[in-house]
Amino acid sequence: MEEKWSKVLIHASAFFAPVLVPILFFLISSDDQIKRLSIQALLFQGVMWVLTTVSIIFSFILIGIPFLIVFGLMLLIVPIIGIVKALNDSDWDYPIVGRWV
Repeated sequence: MEEKWSKVLIHASAFFAPVLVPILFFLISSDDQIKRLSIQALLFQGVMWVLTTVSIIFSFILIGIPFLIVFGLMLLIVPIIGIVKALNDSDWDYPIVGRWV
């Protein structure tokens, strides 16, 4: 039961502490699944920040605006999907970085 709420908290941290909470769970937890999920969450946030920054730069020449919209929606929707999957006790990997870890 504790693992379930740890996963929910890691996914939900994308809205209030996207770097701090995954790092804390990685350092504190002894469960391999929690450590893997915290690394995935941290990598996902980092990749999305880079992609969003590049989209902002390219939006000055109007190419990056559609990408900026897509990446912004992903930053909102992907953690919500993760929360729902964690509440249903099903394993779920973050898109883009799920297979890296």
